[in-house]
Amino acid sequence: MTDRKPAGASFGSWVDRQIAAAEARGDFADLPGAGKPLPPPTGRDAATDWALRRAREGAVEAGAFLPPSLALPREIQDLPAKLAKVRTEAKVREIVTDLDERIREAHRRPQDGPPLRAMPLDVEETVESWRSGRS
Repeated sequence: MTDRKPAGASFGSWVDRQIAAAEARGDFADLPGAGKPLPPPTGRDAATDWALRRAREGAVEAGAFLPPSLALPREIQDLPAKLAKVRTEAKVREIVTDLDERIREAHRRPQDGPPLRAMPLDVEETVESWRSGRS
């Protein structure tokens, strides 16, 4: 945890001191992209340009930019194709249990975007469906 800003110190100088100390410790050494130029702005929001370019390159999954209420139903829709590639029942259970936990967590949090209508899956039913698809 960082130290609290000392009373009387300007916020800018306090942040500058923390950055200088981190540089001296080598905290910024060997970061990904070190020594490479930033992408040129296109006139739109440079951060958005960067994120879209990373998604097109395949470095970031496009669903990562969606709110859970849109990303989770898409993941449920794509689940049969994903599970068709899985070889073990234990891995199927792991994937479905993880998805269910993320759905439950999304319901517990304040909604971001449209309301989430997806409900957790029945693990046993999903495993049975996976088994029948392998026959």
